[in-house]
Amino acid sequence: MLSIDGVTDLWDQLLGAQPDPPGMLVLLTAVAGFLAVAVRPVWRVARNAVTIAHEGGHALIALLTGRRLRGIRLEFDTSGLTLSAGRPTGLGMILTLLGGYIAPSLVGVLGAWLLGGNRITLLLWLAVVLLLLMLINIRNLFGVVSLLVTGAIVFAVSWYAEPETQAAFAYAGVWFLLFGGVRPVFELQSLRGRGRMRDSDADQLARLTHLPALFWVGVFLVVNLFALLSGAFLLAGQWLPESGLPL
Repeated sequence: MLSIDGVTDLWDQLLGAQPDPPGMLVLLTAVAGFLAVAVRPVWRVARNAVTIAHEGGHALIALLTGRRLRGIRLEFDTSGLTLSAGRPTGLGMILTLLGGYIAPSLVGVLGAWLLGGNRITLLLWLAVVLLLLMLINIRNLFGVVSLLVTGAIVFAVSWYAEPETQAAFAYAGVWFLLFGGVRPVFELQSLRGRGRMRDSDADQLARLTHLPALFWVGVFLVVNLFALLSGAFLLAGQWLPESGLPL
């Protein structure tokens, strides 16, 4: 059982700021995050993390808008499904559908903001908590395994790894989400252009709002590109001063 001093030390570790990471680490993890999205074989595996954030976005907005969450499925092919009960029309349903494709990028911006304040441990622990909360609502075996493995990796890094390793892992993960939020939008439109995914989030939004599905694809893209630029600005602030370049 933890003593009061132990709890205090743990709390200080969680909320305290870590030392500034080397500027080159920020740059190298940006390259690593980009390559994880750009290289197809790596993307096929890493995309599962984006799907987790995507379905988590649907689930969170559903709960915030008063809908009843019925379950989440994560599939081996990196697709996913979030089911919620409530009015099939209206603002709550629109926001729930909207929340999926923009969630990874917005999570990336939040992560970049925390890293900008050197809250590396806090970021990792928040990720573990969110994965555990999502696990409660998973309704298939692959989804359970996927979340347990992801959560175990994040927890192991946050608990056992050296500060430099934690920083590299956190920065690479945030860069990956920022870049990884953009590619699925292009994949979505590519599939739609070939007559597939007729029941995509964009198409469902089109039926609810009477605005073209392409409009909603554009909304996803604009939000995610803005998030990428915002997150990159927050993260680059850790590198530019050290490099001698002006902000």
